Amino acid sequence: MMQGAEYFVIGAILLLLSIVASKASSRIGIPSLLFFILIGVLAGSGGFDIVQFNNPTAMQYLCIIALIFILFSAGFDIQAAISKPILWQGIGLSTFGVLITAFLVAIFAYFVVPLSFTHSLLLGSIVSSTDAAAVFTIMRSPKVLINKRLKFLLEFEAGSNDPMAIFLSLICVNYILTETISGLDLALIFIAQLAVGLFVGYAAGKFIPYLFNKINLEFAGLYPVLNVGLVLLTYGLATTLKGNGFLAVYIAGLLMGNAKFKQKEDLYKFHDGFVWLMQIIMFLILGLQIFPAQIPAIFFVGICLSAFLILIARPAAVFSILTFSPLSFREKSLVAWTGLRGAVPIILASFPIIFGVSHAEIIFDIVFFVVISSVLIQGTLLPFVAKWLKVSHQ
Repeated sequence: MMQGAEYFVIGAILLLLSIVASKASSRIGIPSLLFFILIGVLAGSGGFDIVQFNNPTAMQYLCIIALIFILFSAGFDIQAAISKPILWQGIGLSTFGVLITAFLVAIFAYFVVPLSFTHSLLLGSIVSSTDAAAVFTIMRSPKVLINKRLKFLLEFEAGSNDPMAIFLSLICVNYILTETISGLDLALIFIAQLAVGLFVGYAAGKFIPYLFNKINLEFAGLYPVLNVGLVLLTYGLATTLKGNGFLAVYIAGLLMGNAKFKQKEDLYKFHDGFVWLMQIIMFLILGLQIFPAQIPAIFFVGICLSAFLILIARPAAVFSILTFSPLSFREKSLVAWTGLRGAVPIILASFPIIFGVSHAEIIFDIVFFVVISSVLIQGTLLPFVAKWLKVSHQ
């Protein structure tokens, strides 16, 4: 009993420290999620060894649950009136932009990291997408003031590009382990993931508001609980049917955010606090998996890869996709800079470890370094870059 009580005390202290850190981060100008990870690192086996949680499988499941609600909330917050003018630009960045980034990073990693090209492609795929939790956290900071169309474009890209990164990463893992998957199989898997995810997400996004308007629960507090269950069901159905569950919950949230139904305002308030809790838990757990002593071995490689991703791969993908976009050069430059990596790459980096892929530990350490440097450099400097580019809130 005492041991269990101690875990409750430790968990509560870590949660409270994270809340205090979020307050400090807004004053210092460093993204709060970086503090969340740091608190997890210090509390874990790689720090003061207060909490021992070196379990990639459990980490993956817990982070997936957190990511489900982060993505749902992201879609729920977006208004269709703002989204329509630049919808296709966001789709281009979340699909072909991810592909371009993955291949450019793979080519660079092949010459810098001691890995085969297939493993380099796996590394490139893992870090190819911008992270929803990181981008949404930064975009909601009072220090980041950009116009609405850019904010939507960045959030839409971050919320919808994970499916492509997940697809590429799993394909690379499968190929490394079996070397039997064909081009036709790849195409069929991708089409199934996309089609099922869209269908289930669309169905859920239409059904849930209808249900809320028809059902009459005795207690108002049950409506958020009902929504939590339905969001989890949406992800579970899409994944069970071989679709992309993350895309499904994002589409469901997007449709619900633009529908009229009872208790909508209460859901906004509930998910605002709930998503913060999910983000804190997710980044704390990720921090617990990190062992700082392993970082020096990949420091040079990590610096080179981070610099290439931030300064070359991401801008090349953005400017190639947005060539004919009405966005100005300054706006495109800000989109290129806001290519933050976060929780999703670290979660994807756990897949090779779980499936026993060779060199998985090296890939995980490099990905963690890239994520930290991305959040620290791009996230911290984003307000200054936006001000310098004169792309302020309008």
